[in-house]
Amino acid sequence: MGSGSGADGEMDHLIASSDPEHPANHICTLCRSFYTLGWVTGTGGGVSIKHGPHIFIAPSGVQKELMKPTDIFVMEHATRNYLRKPPVLKPSACTPLFLAAFDRGAGSCIHTHSQWAVLVTLVVERDTLARGNSAGEACFEIERIEQIKGIPKGRNKEGMLGYYDRLSIPIIENTAHEEDLTQSLEAAMEEHPDTYAVLVRRHGVYVWGDSMQKAKTQAESLDYIFRLAIEMKRLDLPWIQ
Repeated sequence: MGSGSGADGEMDHLIASSDPEHPANHICTLCRSFYTLGWVTGTGGGVSIKHGPHIFIAPSGVQKELMKPTDIFVMEHATRNYLRKPPVLKPSACTPLFLAAFDRGAGSCIHTHSQWAVLVTLVVERDTLARGNSAGEACFEIERIEQIKGIPKGRNKEGMLGYYDRLSIPIIENTAHEEDLTQSLEAAMEEHPDTYAVLVRRHGVYVWGDSMQKAKTQAESLDYIFRLAIEMKRLDLPWIQ
């Protein structure tokens, strides 16, 4: 990913807008909302939006609830060059993973450190190992939950999953550095082409959608499902009938 220009403010027109739906403004609003949900605690997580040829990305190591539009990085998708790099701030370590989603047609990608997502990966790991299987190839699966209707059927497929459909989300192993997840994330995307999310064990989840609105809706739906799944386990209720 190239360094580009814009560190001295010459490219600030890319993030200057009074429109609340402009990506630079929208990312800040979303990060404040996600902070209240516990998704981006302690500067964790990230949000990115594709707008025309440009990708707008929240920076790394910044308190997400205090972000301003001037903190946003802007990249040209085709060249991977940064058109705007805020002084002092670091590009998001999630960027290579966001690009994997954008290269597959996504309009937005969200990364959260949701506790429910983390717990689901641990429960799947425990249950898979208890059956004598390798946790490395396991997926989170659940069915007959109404909120599943908030998840699309898959790439190039019309409509949403139904009540009787089985939701399946691949789980990849965590790494010491975020960018090192890229290869396994891309492999999961190829092996599960209909998925709109990938869980990272003991870490969180990546969720993407055709637009920011769809990615947000899917992230909210999945977090609801993850929390419900954990509560079901506590009550010894099965995820699969």
